[in-house]
Amino acid sequence: MAARHQVTCITPDGADADQRIDAIGGATGAANGGPWKLPIDQAIAGIENGTYQFWTYGGGKAVDVVVAKRPNGRKYLKTTADGVEPNNLLSLLTCN
Repeated sequence: MAARHQVTCITPDGADADQRIDAIGGATGAANGGPWKLPIDQAIAGIENGTYQFWTYGGGKAVDVVVAKRPNGRKYLKTTADGVEPNNLLSLLTCN
């Protein structure tokens, strides 16, 4: 069963041209129960192989974080559609 974690912060894009988030993180839920942070490629791989499930709040309710693919084939994370703009992940605080 996949470990389910709340995403409460992101590391904004570095220098890549498609402005993909560099990492996601949360306040609790890691193996030791403390703060955690995962590089975006590790988070994507974890979702795809069933190791992780991530969620955050959007529009006052829990929404799942899913893997999406750009037309150029590059994968990124987004939340399921909930009618909230801007994107739920991009509106989170920056991870320390």
